[in-house]
Amino acid sequence: MTNDELRMTNCGWLRRILNWANLGIRHSSFVIRHSILLACFFAVLAFSTDKVDSWLMFRGSSALTGVSSVELPKAPRLLWSFEAEDSIESSAAISGNMVYVASMDSSLYAIELSTGKLRWRYSTSAPVQESSPGIREGTVFLGDIDGVFHAVNANTGDPIWTFRAEAEIRSSPNFSGDKVFFGSYDQNLYCLSAKTGDLVWKFTTEGPVHATPSIDKEHVYISGCDGAFRAIALATGEQDYEINLGAYAGASAALREHYAYVGTFANEVLCLNLQKRLPEWTYRHPTRSFPFYSSAAVTHDRVVLGGRDKLIHCLDRSSGTEIWSFITRARVESSPLVTDSSVFVGSNDGVLYSLDLISGKKIWEFTSGAPFSASPAAAAGHLVIGDQDGVLYCFGN
Repeated sequence: MTNDELRMTNCGWLRRILNWANLGIRHSSFVIRHSILLACFFAVLAFSTDKVDSWLMFRGSSALTGVSSVELPKAPRLLWSFEAEDSIESSAAISGNMVYVASMDSSLYAIELSTGKLRWRYSTSAPVQESSPGIREGTVFLGDIDGVFHAVNANTGDPIWTFRAEAEIRSSPNFSGDKVFFGSYDQNLYCLSAKTGDLVWKFTTEGPVHATPSIDKEHVYISGCDGAFRAIALATGEQDYEINLGAYAGASAALREHYAYVGTFANEVLCLNLQKRLPEWTYRHPTRSFPFYSSAAVTHDRVVLGGRDKLIHCLDRSSGTEIWSFITRARVESSPLVTDSSVFVGSNDGVLYSLDLISGKKIWEFTSGAPFSASPAAAAGHLVIGDQDGVLYCFGN
């Protein structure tokens, strides 16, 4: 159910409650009237969707849209920082008051969102580079560059199970029902039981599966190093169709309605029509020819992503026409996070930027001194991102 549908549902409940309250006013005592109005107040709170207190996986949702409804200050202040022992290139996940982030020091950390204090540390089999933690029903999932996929108790940091692929894992986990999905450099897309780690199925491609799979109701999609965008049936692991990307892709595809959006190493951004199974439009910068490694954030009318051309690009979602671009001082491999009015994105120039979504003008920046290749995560009024010096930063009011 979309946010708009949830709001409509909430309004329907509100109308019903108000009708009940009117009946109470006409036919009941003062106490009953106020009891009904009080029930109305708590019911509206219960159905409110404005407050988001979790960012459970890379890009925030199974569709990998990179969009959050959390309210963030346009110019946030640094609340705390936490130092790992090596580079943080993995993006954080947030659940309740806990932040989960992995590092090249072969560790998964659980850190309190409110204080920055370490709760526990779990040792992986090898460094964790770009595989970002994903959280499902009290379990944290991620892969390491030794090819081991880990399931860890989110409360205690105790291991639950591990699964060994045949090559490194840089893909982040995604979920559907009781299944967890990820790719490996052994050219396979894996589907495992989230509870036991047992293999349900695997699909073999013609190149390393670097990107994180995106998921809708029927399919899991992968944009691969073999230059193909593939739609794999969730239930069976069989390929339904593929679309030629014209080049290999390191970025993950973002889904919105029946379209997918992904950048490639042919210096292009593609909008793929999943009903026609063809590209809808292609964007290429008129003068700069550099690959797109950053995954796109997709709103109802815009596509925002970084390029190795040092630019942050904002495109019209329906046509692929550039709306604005913003230049940084180094390549942009961090994937943007978009709120209602702002874009937050890191650059390899060591700066975290806040840009106005409408105009692309810079609102605020924070300089760490080390590249930001990880992507921001946001929940409960906080924004969290790590840098290649191994420092995790938390910003808020």
